Amino acid sequence: MIKKLDECEKRFKEVSDLVMDPNLVKDPKKYKDTMREHGYLTELCALYDEYKKVLQGITDAKEMITNEDDADMREMAREELKELEEKQPKLEEDIKLKLVPPDPLDEKNIILEIRSAAGGDEASLFVRDLWEMYTHLAERKGWKTETMEAQETEVGGFNKIVTSISGKFVYGTLRWESGVHRVQRVPATESQGRLQTSTATVAVLPEAEETEIEIKPGDVRVDVMRAGGPGGQCVNTTDSAVRLTHIPTGLVVIQQDEKSQIKNKEKAFRVLRARLFDLEESKKQEERAAARSSMVGSGARSEKIRTYNFPQDRVTDHRINYSAHNLPSFMMGEMDDMLDALNVYAKEEQLKSDITEL
Repeated sequence: MIKKLDECEKRFKEVSDLVMDPNLVKDPKKYKDTMREHGYLTELCALYDEYKKVLQGITDAKEMITNEDDADMREMAREELKELEEKQPKLEEDIKLKLVPPDPLDEKNIILEIRSAAGGDEASLFVRDLWEMYTHLAERKGWKTETMEAQETEVGGFNKIVTSISGKFVYGTLRWESGVHRVQRVPATESQGRLQTSTATVAVLPEAEETEIEIKPGDVRVDVMRAGGPGGQCVNTTDSAVRLTHIPTGLVVIQQDEKSQIKNKEKAFRVLRARLFDLEESKKQEERAAARSSMVGSGARSEKIRTYNFPQDRVTDHRINYSAHNLPSFMMGEMDDMLDALNVYAKEEQLKSDITEL
């Protein structure tokens, strides 16, 4: 750990010199990245300075206890030593977590896609429950939500719902939510009172800026069509729905929630851009060490990550073996403890990977 901290201290001096370079502002992206790194290293080096003072204080106190003739002075040294030794492990833990640099993606807004999987009507109702859970969380955190696409079912659920969430540290908070979510309960659609297991998939896509993902006009086929609702019911009588087909990847995005073709096209390109960005990031993940890419699971859409057990009033995240009770509150967005536990675990695993690579 000390070796890594010394390297960070050296890097902090280099970045501090870069910040003073008047030419830095001429490159907006480099300026933003440099200032982000400078802020991170400033906090880390401040913790390191405090840690070095604690270590030095422990050494001095021990020397005083050994060499000081005055009994009162030795007693003072013992009290100081006790205080510093209690402070040391907490400070070490803070430093370990801080040693993992923030991911620039953490500050991004997201496109949240929730789809029903196994379970028929009950799965579609579970999709609605999950969507409401994340919406309540967003309200509590002051994030803004916008429904991009919603495929409602006749029982009041969703086969699929796509929502953009914007605000502070959205992706950093929800990045580990991607995967298969499983619910165990007696569904409202079940007349015999039998317990049923259903699943839904969640995808958390960092929303990309236009400058980050270039979509060439010739790579996208744009088709327009008439929008439709559940049971074939017409939403409107104009060709307002838009389908984008990204020819190089085969990705298809259909947008029909707005009555305006222009607005549907704009939303469709936002979703397509996010999916392409996610593809690029996935490739980068695969190129990293296997230990790092599986910190909190692979993030694969097929991986079962969490079970919501209503009879037992329990929600369990299988990746970190973390369980919480009071499921009704959890479903109202009171899920901060679990999200924090996931992020702390991810940082600890990444730190282990980084130390192994040194």
